[in-house]
Parts: sequence; structure tokens; C-alpha cells
Amino acid sequence: MDANEIVLSGELTQVEPLRHTPAGVPLLGFRLLHRSRQVEAGLKRQVECEVNGVALGEVAVGLARLKPGQAVRVSGFLNRKNRLSTQLILHATETQTLEEEAHGNGKARRAQG
Repeated sequence: MDANEIVLSGELTQVEPLRHTPAGVPLLGFRLLHRSRQVEAGLKRQVECEVNGVALGEVAVGLARLKPGQAVRVSGFLNRKNRLSTQLILHATETQTLEEEAHGNGKARRAQG
């Protein structure tokens, strides 16, 4: 049971200032607002959720260049916020900015460092 892969697109609602771990690794927190229409049990459903995320290394440096309101696609995995918490957080391993087009198709551009 090793599968833990997430790909989620949405709008950045918060991008925290870039900071560094005690070991000097860049670290950045962010929030992502996702809105879409999904099919569940044969029925269309409106989906909206806001997810807390964290990025490390070059991914954090790339995200630090972005501003709230920008559309992005984030790939990564889920983990607990910390070892004592049950709250989940999205750990970003790759990000792409999405340039919205008139018909909902987006062009992707990597936002890594």
C-alpha cells in the first residue's frame, strides 16, 4: 500500500513568506482553493475545497515567486501536519502555473526554481 499521489489544480489563496529549516532547506506554506465539477454515482456534483500545503527545496523557491490569485496545478502527496496531528496537509513535489483560456483549457508552465 504505497500509493499516495495527489494532483490538484486551483487558485492560490495564500502564499507564506519563504523561510528555511534549521538545515537550510527552503520551506514555504500555501493554501489552494479547488473548484470543479465531478461525477459521483452517475451524478454531476459541484466540488469546492481549500487545502493547506507545504513545499520544500526548489519547489518552495518556485512557489515563492507566485502570488495569491494565480491558478496552479500541484502534484504531491498527503501527510499529517505533524506527528501529533490528524490534520492532513498537501506536500507539493511539483507545481505548474496555469494560464486560463477562454474555454476552460489551460496552458501549464512549470513554476519550479
